[in-house]
Amino acid sequence: MAAIDYDRITFTRLTKIPPAAIINLMNDPAVRRHLPLARDEFGDVECDRFVATKERMWEERGFGPWAFVLDDEFIGWGGLQPEGEDVDVGLVLSRKYWGAGLALYRRILAYAFEELCVDSVTALLPPSRTRVSALRRLGFREDGEIAIQDQRFIRYRLIRSS
Repeated sequence: MAAIDYDRITFTRLTKIPPAAIINLMNDPAVRRHLPLARDEFGDVECDRFVATKERMWEERGFGPWAFVLDDEFIGWGGLQPEGEDVDVGLVLSRKYWGAGLALYRRILAYAFEELCVDSVTALLPPSRTRVSALRRLGFREDGEIAIQDQRFIRYRLIRSS
């Protein structure tokens, strides 16, 4: 099987993606295992609310999550979003494309530091995410813990000068 060229992944808005594709991703048990805030079934109503919330970030802050597309296939979503005073980076990818994380992080971080000129970026991971070597290779360092909706997350931070 040929290696996937992750440089061909395009970034677009979630509004361009058929809701069924987002719903399928968000209900995949392997994906949900790492989404502790996703407690209930993710259906049409939840998808509409989710996309509207992410679009509002773009309108209010000038940045937000993208949909990731490879060869016309929706493979996941992620990017930057406000988290309190921080700018947080996150990725939610289809299992088939979990290997794309490092390449996507690099592109997103370049956008954060070069286009948005932020001083640091955080990544919040649930304790179930034990494989963090890719984040460490990018320069992220553990920076405490945070609770969101009674769920514990480990915060990693990358400072611009890193």
